[in-house]
Amino acid sequence: MTDAAVKPDGERRIGVYVCHCGGNISDYVNVEDVVAKVQSQPGVVVAKTAMFTCSDASQQEIINDINEQKLDGIVVASCSPKLHTFTFREVAKRAGLNPYQYTQVNLREQCSWAHTDDKQGATDKAVGLVNAGIARTRLTEPLEPLVVETVPKAVVIGAGVTGLRAALGLADLGLSVFLVERGSELGGRVGGFAEMYPHGKNGRQLVQGLIEELAKRSNVTVFKNAEVVGKGGSFGNYQVDIRVAAEPTEIVQVEAGSLLVATGSDTYQLSEGEFGWGLPGVVTLREFKARVEESEGSLVQNGRPVRSVAYIYCVGSRQREGNKYCSRYCCTAAIHASLQAATLAGESNRLRQYHLYRDVRSYGKYELLYNEARDSGSVFLRYPDDDPPVVQQGATGEGLIVTAKDLLTEGRELTIPADLVVLVTGMVPAENEDLVKTLKLPLGNDGFFNEIHPKLRPVETVVDGVYICGTCQSPKNSAECAASGLAAVTQSASILKRGYAELDPLVAVVKTDDCDWCEACLKACPYEAPQKVEAGGKTVAAIDRAACKGCGGCVPVCPKDAIDLQGYTDAQVTAMIDAMLEELAPCQS
Repeated sequence: MTDAAVKPDGERRIGVYVCHCGGNISDYVNVEDVVAKVQSQPGVVVAKTAMFTCSDASQQEIINDINEQKLDGIVVASCSPKLHTFTFREVAKRAGLNPYQYTQVNLREQCSWAHTDDKQGATDKAVGLVNAGIARTRLTEPLEPLVVETVPKAVVIGAGVTGLRAALGLADLGLSVFLVERGSELGGRVGGFAEMYPHGKNGRQLVQGLIEELAKRSNVTVFKNAEVVGKGGSFGNYQVDIRVAAEPTEIVQVEAGSLLVATGSDTYQLSEGEFGWGLPGVVTLREFKARVEESEGSLVQNGRPVRSVAYIYCVGSRQREGNKYCSRYCCTAAIHASLQAATLAGESNRLRQYHLYRDVRSYGKYELLYNEARDSGSVFLRYPDDDPPVVQQGATGEGLIVTAKDLLTEGRELTIPADLVVLVTGMVPAENEDLVKTLKLPLGNDGFFNEIHPKLRPVETVVDGVYICGTCQSPKNSAECAASGLAAVTQSASILKRGYAELDPLVAVVKTDDCDWCEACLKACPYEAPQKVEAGGKTVAAIDRAACKGCGGCVPVCPKDAIDLQGYTDAQVTAMIDAMLEELAPCQS
């Protein structure tokens, strides 16, 4: 780190740390200039730059400064708070500073990356952002997390391979588990598969083994033909309503400290005529795999042996309009199916297989399957993004004709006769509208459930104690689903086994003298945190701190200005705006 001059003692003693972020910030923002301009702000006694503030060395230097300079607040100007909020809160705690007297300023996503063409403008904006962070920090107060007791029970929603593996993991850690499956059978999609890649295990046997293991656990209760239809209480002690479609239908209420959502996904549904869908011999990858697994000899179509198969990739994925994401698993699944088909045909009846792709994504070790498929005779042809293959009935009414341009042969148009055309369809989000409303689950732009952070908090949601895993979150293969389920188990059990959890104190508070309970806050809150109570001889709002997520949605709708948000009070936000305007005013004149 590089130091700026140390100021004399002030009312507050604040340390400011501006990060180069390895060039992500310093390439577009003059970080030394930022430090020089903010060091004169009231209360700032330390102002420094660092190549990486998140590095162990920089963290230790911040700890040393807190202790040696008696800092009572720190401002870290680096990347998104999503990435390192908990990192620097822990830094503050290790130094004996209240972690809620730290402010994160986002100079990367909100400044340097947004203004790569204007270094001076980016620098001026950075100064304003850091000044706003300093202004907020001057008004921070020590806050303590809310401690809640947790019930050592969990609800797992969905009994596919992810849910089964998660239920087993929780049960083996000594937690009671309620496994809720919407269908009449356990196992999900994997339960219908035979051999799977890359481990070669039989899906049906794998699922059956998990079910048999669950049956041995007395602390697992399974509900089939059931759905979660209600959630009350708060984090650590939820009351979950499970509707069981028995005769008659009944509602079972259970207590749970956490919920693991493993509801899986659906397969892309083709429309009539899409890539020849509806023509005899045009099948989905799933149907093709079933044929291969059920065949005792060579594949047969219309009573004749299948001699050629054409696979069309990216059906229902990477669309210009619709599902713009890559479904990830499809390429490897199609290649694996082609190897199974080649083995079934045998050397004496060699099968001609053509893979029409946009990009092959057999990532990681799965590229070995790609090489094996090529060695077995499969031909890979790359078609243009904007000119997909066309599938038509053969001239004689038998067989199919696939017409496609191959970018690997200078865009030549090729005509491929095929007995079968396999449409490699991707995963799409399952229909879970009622569950989304019940659990207040956030959805991403792709329609799958959204985690807090894909790398740092990959199975957590903004709803405390509700975790997502498996393909309800994004397309995954079976191995990735199992790993995802166990990650959710780890996060859930780490809290439930401890017996208590600490919740963020940055929640709404009500000034009861000004409140007269108009219900505006309750209507605005998606988590139903405001509660109607009697206090001081009148009806007012009180915030359930365990239910509040600190979103601040209730603050602006209160007609009496009776609600404030701890950590982002009206006074703090106003001070931040004033500090930014003070810096930006000369730039606008």
